[in-house]
Amino acid sequence: MTTSDQTPLWSPTETQIADSRMADFMAFARPRAGRPIDDYDQLHTWSIDDIAGFWSTLWDYFEVKGDKGSRIVDDLEKMPGARFFPEARLNFAENLLSRTGDAPALIFRGEDKVAYEMSWDELHALVSRLQQAMRAEGVGPGDRIAAMMPNMPETIALMLAAASIGAIWSSCSPDFGERGVTDRFGQIEPKLFIACDGYWYNGKSQEVAAKLGPIEDALQPAKTVIIPYLGKADAVASGLKNAVTLADFMAPHTAQEVTFERLPFDHPLYILFSSGTTGIPKCIVHCAGGILLQHLKEHGLHCGLRAGERLFYFTTCGWMMWNWLASGIAVGATLCLYDGSPFYPDGNVLFDYAQAEKFAVFGTSAKFIDAVRKAELAPIATHDLSSLRLLTSTGSPLSPEGFAFVYDGIKPDVHLASISGGTDVCACFVIGVPTKPVWRGEIQGPALGMASDVWNDDGQPVVGEKGELVCDRAFPSMPIKFWNDPAGEKYHAAYFDRFPNVWCHGDFAERTAHGGFIIHGRSDATLNPGGVRIGTAEIYNVVEQMDEVNEAICIGQEHDGDVRVVLFVRLAEGVDLDETLEKAIRTNIRSGASPRHVPARIVAVSDIPRTKSGKITELAVRDVVHGRPVKNQEALANPDALKLYEDIPALRE
Repeated sequence: MTTSDQTPLWSPTETQIADSRMADFMAFARPRAGRPIDDYDQLHTWSIDDIAGFWSTLWDYFEVKGDKGSRIVDDLEKMPGARFFPEARLNFAENLLSRTGDAPALIFRGEDKVAYEMSWDELHALVSRLQQAMRAEGVGPGDRIAAMMPNMPETIALMLAAASIGAIWSSCSPDFGERGVTDRFGQIEPKLFIACDGYWYNGKSQEVAAKLGPIEDALQPAKTVIIPYLGKADAVASGLKNAVTLADFMAPHTAQEVTFERLPFDHPLYILFSSGTTGIPKCIVHCAGGILLQHLKEHGLHCGLRAGERLFYFTTCGWMMWNWLASGIAVGATLCLYDGSPFYPDGNVLFDYAQAEKFAVFGTSAKFIDAVRKAELAPIATHDLSSLRLLTSTGSPLSPEGFAFVYDGIKPDVHLASISGGTDVCACFVIGVPTKPVWRGEIQGPALGMASDVWNDDGQPVVGEKGELVCDRAFPSMPIKFWNDPAGEKYHAAYFDRFPNVWCHGDFAERTAHGGFIIHGRSDATLNPGGVRIGTAEIYNVVEQMDEVNEAICIGQEHDGDVRVVLFVRLAEGVDLDETLEKAIRTNIRSGASPRHVPARIVAVSDIPRTKSGKITELAVRDVVHGRPVKNQEALANPDALKLYEDIPALRE
């Protein structure tokens, strides 16, 4: 089915449009813009035509706490090099600790083992005590604090305490191995290392004590702080050289008014890490002001969040979506946190949580939606999701069938927003738009303030053709730098070598006739048989709809002076890859994608390697198939799976 002969899966009503925060922002911006702004397309055009005017208006609309200064952006024409709000002074945590009172700021569920809430006043009190304890350890602006933590309220509070001082926060999830932690945090030399005493996953307690000693030895922090989760903090801390429990860390300090260090707009806030499967992870440094404005825009306008609404995203602390989720309290939303398996005790657990806590926004991954569909679950029939108005999906492209399942199997009147951005910008290039219809298989449009486009190899914008996702005007959440890259060479090479002075994101994408976008996969994982570029997502969208196939991963194999398409499939239980199934897979791909997408070889495997954030790793598989080493297997959640791709007889032919 082509996009032109579809009808939308969902369209906002006139009342929904009129009542949206996006419409409210349009009314606020209209007199400042001095031009007609009557719909989203006009608003977006203004937001990239008048970069300074848009971001200044956004600051005012959200009443950012701080001193804005008179200059909005210097050297706008430089990418990299533009500086937003060069005179501003603000504090990220001051803007997130936006409310007080007894209402819940944070709600937590740790599988079925732990459940508690933290009010706004309790959050303020905890941040105050943590802030004082950090200062007592000599933590100041620019110092790094590294955390290996579950997605729990204490992690949010620790980040806020660090940000309140001007320290730089970096985190990963506790399932990272010893080398995965040290490869990341060893580069940034943290003053404090924070870790849990263990965590729950798939109904079982997971111990971390054995790896904490070697990590502490490698990082040499001034102090290690152990956070209780399994009730073993005392024992874990006593086994380390320089560790204290959270209780002892805070014991000398009573809750007071939180103080906030107002710092420049581009003061470092976060260090995020690339997935690192092609080498040691890149340390991407993000600034406080850029992240604050981007997330206020995305939460407040694109998600339409209002104070008191419940925001949920399924994420670990090693994925940028945790940083994105944490910012939700800046608009006064209540964060619903979850740690553990999304399928324990079964695939209904997150929908149970959504029903119990009345989520307004439910964020997840395309893989989760597909897994729910394949498990033949039907939340539409089993759960009361009447409070749910927005479901967002990211992590990998959501297939057209995934779009349809959301409306057929989850909620018929929900706004489905497929979104895409990345760790590199800690924000979205393309995103949901609450005032526009949702079309099957399409991301609705470019995010406000982001000049997102698709260019061909000649650097020309194209519609209806596949090309590179680019952003050709500066935006405030461009990284400040990469850590330990003093001349900026690695930073420049990562995004600006392909098209000078233009951010080239590395996604293989397409603009649609509706003004939306389709992401076809990562550019570095695209296939090139016969010199024609093919996105891997196009193949997954077809083959993963087959009942016999649970999951797939596809690579290009160098063969006879060309590249041939090789498809690996993880099959459903009891299914064998016989001649009949191979023929059915090829037939479906031929008709559902094109003859060029049909794989030359199909191989059954029992597991597919993925990163800690759940993304399949085509580049790692490609390296193994070609006999090249995978440089950083610690970045993988299941590195043993790579052995399945070594020296496969069918690929020698």
